[in-house]
Amino acid sequence: MLAHALNGSRRVLIISPHTDDAELGCGGTISRLIASGDEVWVAAFSLAKESLPPGSAPDRLHGEFLCAMQILGVEPRRTFVHDYPVRHFSEHRQELLDQLGELRLRILPDVVLVTSSTDVHQDHQVVRNEALRCFKDNTLMCYELPWNSLSFTAQSFVVLSQEHLDRKCAALQAYKSQIELQRPYFATEFIHGWAKLRGMQIRSEYAEAFEVVRVRW
Repeated sequence: MLAHALNGSRRVLIISPHTDDAELGCGGTISRLIASGDEVWVAAFSLAKESLPPGSAPDRLHGEFLCAMQILGVEPRRTFVHDYPVRHFSEHRQELLDQLGELRLRILPDVVLVTSSTDVHQDHQVVRNEALRCFKDNTLMCYELPWNSLSFTAQSFVVLSQEHLDRKCAALQAYKSQIELQRPYFATEFIHGWAKLRGMQIRSEYAEAFEVVRVRW
């Protein structure tokens, strides 16, 4: 279904509550879209300074995010980074909505990807809800972050090649700060296993899965 939604589209906006969410949830899809010639824009809404190893520079995740985007092939001019405090997005709901509205007018996206309806992280919930308000007239789909979800219903799949998956893994390796903190979902073995599982569901070697909110085709 995502392939149909993207047919003839040139602009895809990926909304990442924190730096690294987009790469984790749909890094392979980003790689495939760019290889296909689509415009990919990524907006992150927190530098997650609270999630850094002790002694790190406050802007460390910003640099890691830009490096990850470069590996995936996203042009620097198509990235946006804001700095809302982790776990306090609800206090800035209107500001978030206003900034999403500015992105909508600037990019005019054909497809928007955001975190899923079953993601229990409080920041992710706020961003998703405001994205639904802002992009309700667009094709809108949701990527999964399984460590944050009680369940996930996959209605759409993107087939990934080995190259797409390798690029996703390389992008995630740019997040040295999170690897230092031993975040298990950054492990290459986990990323491969996750993509393998989703691929098995559609008789492909690798895939990423999405929840479908609305398709405008």
